[in-house]
Amino acid sequence: MQAALFAFLFTFVACALLVGGARFFRASLDHAGSGPQKVHALSVPRVGGVPVLAGIVLGALWLGPVSRANWYFVLVLAAAPAFCGGLYEDLTRRFPPSARLVTAFCAAAVGFFLLDARVTNLDLWGTDWLLGVVSIQFAFTVFAVGGFANALNIVDGFNGLAAITALTMLAALTVVATAVSDTVVAQMCLVIGAGILGFLLWNYPRGTIFLGDGGAYLIGFLVAELAVLLVHRNSQVSPWFALLLLFYPVWETLFSSYRRRVLRGRSPGSPDGLHLHTLVYRRLVRWKVGSRSVRDQRARNALTTPYLVVLTSATVVPAAMFWDNSAVLELFALAFALLYITLYGRIVRLKAPHVLILRRPVQARPDRGAMI
Repeated sequence: MQAALFAFLFTFVACALLVGGARFFRASLDHAGSGPQKVHALSVPRVGGVPVLAGIVLGALWLGPVSRANWYFVLVLAAAPAFCGGLYEDLTRRFPPSARLVTAFCAAAVGFFLLDARVTNLDLWGTDWLLGVVSIQFAFTVFAVGGFANALNIVDGFNGLAAITALTMLAALTVVATAVSDTVVAQMCLVIGAGILGFLLWNYPRGTIFLGDGGAYLIGFLVAELAVLLVHRNSQVSPWFALLLLFYPVWETLFSSYRRRVLRGRSPGSPDGLHLHTLVYRRLVRWKVGSRSVRDQRARNALTTPYLVVLTSATVVPAAMFWDNSAVLELFALAFALLYITLYGRIVRLKAPHVLILRRPVQARPDRGAMI
């Protein structure tokens, strides 16, 4: 717990310094209204991944012994390609999505060889014999881990969304790792979660600093890598635990790629404002719509996040509860996919349930009798 506390405190203080000195780091600022997915009110630093990474590294130093610390450093080293690719985009805006995805694949490849983080079965008929071939194991693991890092970056659209999503997943990983006595994975989940929490207190609800692509790719890679390691190191954990745990960002990415390529005839990597979280912001959170007040815009942004956190819980909670039961986990994955498609379709058609719509507060009218 001391290592986690140290990671939290260092990340929190480092974020405070970045927020306080934002005007001196113009290259790191994310400018308001600079793209179809930008809904924040002010220009803020988008390099929150830097203090998160530093906090995780320093927290791992605190853990010891050296043999265990080395394992953690190899995990962070494996994340370096994905983090550096995202950070380069944060600072230059010149690193396209395809290139960032390649760096995430490179990170997953490093983890495959240095940490033995690999997917060896899926508990599905007709697939496990394929994954018995090392080359297929490698290709699938690289695609899965790198793909999730990219997926978490895609859902990082509102204050606190990616960070809280990652924290809920890390909490589930910690619960299951503790249940199977995998203290190595459990401790690293706590340290990473503490670093994210130190950032989150500055990111939510006011959005004074963002993870940026570097931070999102870093956290996405670490969460996916730990999920793969937990399943690979503990045969009693179903592979569908990891699949269901990470399902929301993955399904969002797959659905968005289908929507762009098949329905709209565009590149799957082209940005747009039609992600589910963006539609929730525009069509469900109608609080203070049209207000130009920074306070109102920040509040509306923050009010969007709980919708998606509840949606994330629909996969994370059952994954943590039924981590050793593949059949039940598969049913929850199918149910979530249907829920997502139904909810998306109703919001697009402006037929969302009224209970989900957060409307503008009604202004109290002055009492005429009191004015006389």
